[in-house]
Amino acid sequence: MSSCRDCLAALRRAAPVLILLSALPGCTPGRNQFAPACPEAALLPQAADFHQYRSQSAGGGHDLTDLVLQGRVLKVDGRCEPGRNARTLNATVTVTMEVTRGPAAPSRTANVSYFVAVVDGDRILDKRVFTDKVAFPGNIDRVFLVSDPVAMQLPVTPEKTGAAYTVWAGFQLTPAEMAQGSAGR
Repeated sequence: MSSCRDCLAALRRAAPVLILLSALPGCTPGRNQFAPACPEAALLPQAADFHQYRSQSAGGGHDLTDLVLQGRVLKVDGRCEPGRNARTLNATVTVTMEVTRGPAAPSRTANVSYFVAVVDGDRILDKRVFTDKVAFPGNIDRVFLVSDPVAMQLPVTPEKTGAAYTVWAGFQLTPAEMAQGSAGR
């Protein structure tokens, strides 16, 4: 009798999961179809982190007391689905970032610029730069930012699938920030 009650209790706990699983077939390819080959969504290592310091003309240096803002990309997620015809693939990418307000920040808001780019080998096919405003609530100096989904349409053929492309994401850095980051690596 006790084991029957245990089985019923386990079934009640599993019911929500079973309901969700039953909805999944609508999200998968039809019978005898494969999911499309997707591009790799990756973080560009040279643009993964940034540190923004108070300008030297304002008496700033590069120590902690001069730090205005720092950020790091935590995750780049991507998904894809067949396009409107056999020659296109729809890809969607989101970027998750952590942004920290430094002691030299002049306000509780800041703009953060990041990019999403599609590359084919060494050739950039599409690059989009976005700037999001970040607001730091009182007594909170670190926030997490998830970008709006970035939709892209990629050309595909039977010989060249979506797997031939890479989608890179990272912070849109100034030349000085790039030089500073490469010096610290």
